[in-house]
Amino acid sequence: MTQKPGPPITPAGLAALKARYDHLLGTERPEIVEIVSWAAGNGDRSENGDYLYGRKRMREIDRELGYLARRMKACRVVDPANQPDRTRVFFGARVELADEDDAACEVTIVGDDEQDAGEGRIGWSSPLAKALKGASVGDVRQVRLPAGVREWEVMAIHYD
Repeated sequence: MTQKPGPPITPAGLAALKARYDHLLGTERPEIVEIVSWAAGNGDRSENGDYLYGRKRMREIDRELGYLARRMKACRVVDPANQPDRTRVFFGARVELADEDDAACEVTIVGDDEQDAGEGRIGWSSPLAKALKGASVGDVRQVRLPAGVREWEVMAIHYD
């Protein structure tokens, strides 16, 4: 039985996940452990805010560390610079679009863990990215959004 490849992520996206993991493990968690140890030595823990908050924050950090470790292990690094067919939209493409009102925008298709609509980075499994997969310059694609169906024309495709 073949294993299904994990969700794609750019090298920069994986580096960001690793940096977050390293920061939590190397900086935040040791600080919280120190606070909890100090607070535990102060006696009654039931009304000790530092102790209670510290334990809660440590659980949050441990939960996030587990999530990040699983994501980094599961993700498949895809470098957009190695894309052989640069005439069509695939993972990592920076796409210039125009809608039916000739309003232009630019989006970059990235992994779901690194999406940020405010920065123009859309997740690989988003409705717009799904509609754009495989499109060439000049193609018009329809996207079903909560506000209704919109059409987008691919004006240019770039791979950085």
